[in-house]
Amino acid sequence: MKKTFDQVIAPILALKPRGEILLESVPAPQKLAPHALAMTADVLEDAATGRFVLLHDPAGQEGWGGQWRCVTFARAAIDLEMASDPLLPEIGWAWLLESLKKNNCDFINPSGTVTRVASASFGELVERDEDSEIEVRASWTPTNEENLAEHVNAWLELLAISAGLEPIPHGVSSISRSN
Repeated sequence: MKKTFDQVIAPILALKPRGEILLESVPAPQKLAPHALAMTADVLEDAATGRFVLLHDPAGQEGWGGQWRCVTFARAAIDLEMASDPLLPEIGWAWLLESLKKNNCDFINPSGTVTRVASASFGELVERDEDSEIEVRASWTPTNEENLAEHVNAWLELLAISAGLEPIPHGVSSISRSN
């Protein structure tokens, strides 16, 4: 028997991220697909923020190549030296792909952008320090609806990496499911 959308997303709603990340459900966009789930996450001390949207269209959509689509956004503060690295966009994209691979996510049709922003202040704001950020916007089509929670785990891992959080030692679960 085919699972309902609510049954498929139940494991996602049960996820508990690592302690430095606050994860919450938010209203989902209504016009992109018949079914959608949206979540936001913030890494403590404003180190990173992001949004994850899971779209489902039982009829499929041509551009997706399937019935499901993950749409993500992750933004993190980075130091100025890192922002000036010409390879930063490739590094940001690699963080995403490595997170998906580490979480055993099967997917097709990935697309996205990696943007770096460096800001300098002038006039009344001249006292502010220069700052910079990396922003990863990506989408992909999961090929197995049985492990959609792992795609959220991959996005949470991308946030942790981009925020500079220490990796969790291998074999220790950083993201768990509540029972």
